[in-house]
Amino acid sequence: MSLHTLTRPGAPRAAFGKIVLNEARLAWRQPAGIVAGIGISLLLLIIFGEIHVFRQHDARLGELSAFQVYIPILISFSIGILALAYLPGPLVSYREQGILRRLSTTPVPASWVLAAQLVVQACLMMIATGILIAVSVAFFGESAPGNPAGFVLALMLSIAALFAVGLAIAAAARTPGAARGLMAAAFYPLMFFSGIYFPMQLLPGVFQGISHLTPLGAAVQAVQDSMLGEFPPAAPLLVLVAYALVFGYLAKRFFRWE
Repeated sequence: MSLHTLTRPGAPRAAFGKIVLNEARLAWRQPAGIVAGIGISLLLLIIFGEIHVFRQHDARLGELSAFQVYIPILISFSIGILALAYLPGPLVSYREQGILRRLSTTPVPASWVLAAQLVVQACLMMIATGILIAVSVAFFGESAPGNPAGFVLALMLSIAALFAVGLAIAAAARTPGAARGLMAAAFYPLMFFSGIYFPMQLLPGVFQGISHLTPLGAAVQAVQDSMLGEFPPAAPLLVLVAYALVFGYLAKRFFRWE
């Protein structure tokens, strides 16, 4: 798809759909994000589901099994890896190659590239979440989210918060290498506080407190409560809103188009 096709006068609305389609094709042709965001989470879910001890209920986990605890963690992991590891890179590359600068001189707003990336990545996150829930229900006998409205709200706010952090990384990084470095600095600590390495319920209270103040920790808490049939409490939802607003503002304030 040529730049001229996207930017012919009088067709900016049609151009957005073409940009989204182009970004989707690029994601399909370079499937690292799809494999990591969906494949790794699904593989871990199946492995955990096949380990007998993971299916046993544990008083230390609030009478849940480790498998039940890991379902919201893996959902949050999918969102985190797409938003932090695979959202900033293409945007930084587009800026480095001058694509964003050239778009900024046409009738099509350069910000539509960001919006198209968000649409594509959000769709991947929805697909990943749907697959994880479907597999856990169909193959391992777990229940679907007990509070669908709370689950959707928790999912939307989690996506918004992690996207904002990913966009802030794209705004701060001058090169793809710098974006990878910032991603690693943010991603791995956040993964720890999400409970992916070790459930937060089994760690000292200070770690649990820090976890609740991180976007992935808050996402896990909100998703977990909604899956258990409760509407997520205000605290994790407010944390997610705060990250979405603060990092969204920083991304908008410091994002460079050239």
